[in-house]
Amino acid sequence: MGRALIVVDVQKDFCEGGSVPVKGGAGRAAAIAGLLRETDGEYDYVVATRDHHIDPGPHFSDRPDYRDSFPVHCVVGTEGGEFHPDFAPAVAAGAVDEVFFKGARSASKSGFEGFTADGTPLADWLRARDVGGVDVVGIATDHCVRATALDGAKEGFAVRVLLDYTAGVAADTTATALDDLRGAGVALTGTPVVLA
Repeated sequence: MGRALIVVDVQKDFCEGGSVPVKGGAGRAAAIAGLLRETDGEYDYVVATRDHHIDPGPHFSDRPDYRDSFPVHCVVGTEGGEFHPDFAPAVAAGAVDEVFFKGARSASKSGFEGFTADGTPLADWLRARDVGGVDVVGIATDHCVRATALDGAKEGFAVRVLLDYTAGVAADTTATALDDLRGAGVALTGTPVVLA
């Protein structure tokens, strides 16, 4: 069975200067672009997820708790929803085989809640290509990376999170996320980046 790399939400709004910035996000965007160059051919497929909000209800809040609710971010058609400029060239050059959009009208965190432009869910897309294992990288370790990795494990994929290519929001929530991932049988490599 094949292996895929899932790049989670490397978007402008989640990096420095964005509406919900994660410290170190821009650095991870550049590192992930480098990873794609270095591992050319190592993965059978590379996919990326994008927050793609239209009206996600209480996920957007004027008084966010930064766990379940957040300031407005990654709205469809805005610059903040675009891939970070250090990662976008890799997408444009064809290093990413497919993009999965999530959260149009919900507080979607997991890439496995995402769909291609034609409506294919991530798990179905991977299974159709005989993918059995996935590596997960991106932003943020304690939110969307965590949710994507946990759902990947629930879907029956062998999941590994490459922590050198993730950025976490806070040390406490990242530590909890790593415990959750270990408990679900997700393999962890590297060291989490938390610059909060």
